[in-house]
Amino acid sequence: MTSTKKVLIEVTNLTKSFIDGPVATHVLKGVDMTVYEGEFVAIMGRSGAGKSTFLYQVSLLDNPTGGSIKINGHNVDNFSNEEKTRFRLTELGYVFQDYSLLPELTACENIMIPLLMQGLSRKTARDRAIKALASVNLDHRENNLPSELSGGEQQRVSIARAITHKPRILFADEPTANLDSFSSNLVMDIFKKLNKEDGLTIVMVTHEEEFGKMADRIVKLADGMVV
Repeated sequence: MTSTKKVLIEVTNLTKSFIDGPVATHVLKGVDMTVYEGEFVAIMGRSGAGKSTFLYQVSLLDNPTGGSIKINGHNVDNFSNEEKTRFRLTELGYVFQDYSLLPELTACENIMIPLLMQGLSRKTARDRAIKALASVNLDHRENNLPSELSGGEQQRVSIARAITHKPRILFADEPTANLDSFSSNLVMDIFKKLNKEDGLTIVMVTHEEEFGKMADRIVKLADGMVV
């Protein structure tokens, strides 16, 4: 990846410790990383290396102990909680291994939630949700509840929800961990299409070598540090 590309994420000396009484567990120990616009980066490493913890810090879902994070030129360390919430809603998308769908809402309604939180009308939100479902080949499932969908279909709904507001960056934490190989490959095909055709920047944690190799670049963590 050439340096002529715009730097989208710049992480410097990132640390994260968890305190339990007198015991401090240092999970991240000074991580530096740069992600360029339009890049697909896989974060890999053994269990306990700090992959998911790193993703949670850089995607503003948790607060690091030290270091700095810049996203699209913004020093997000200085953001208030309200500013972080707004930034997550408008600039970032998330896909988790457990899908994180609300069981009482249909596929379409689940996707509408972040759009309604942004203040869009129900009609606009619904139109965009159906379009997002179509992009993952699930427009025929708009009225189904999560319990009526397979694991792979639920994950595709969560991807549709993550991209419906056109985020600048998509963060994915072990998105294929609970899926069979067929569904896993479908999910990775969607990620590749979003990255190559739509130019979406993707940062993905995975422990699966075959999927890591689909990214532009692999960043390996071991014992809370980049190796």
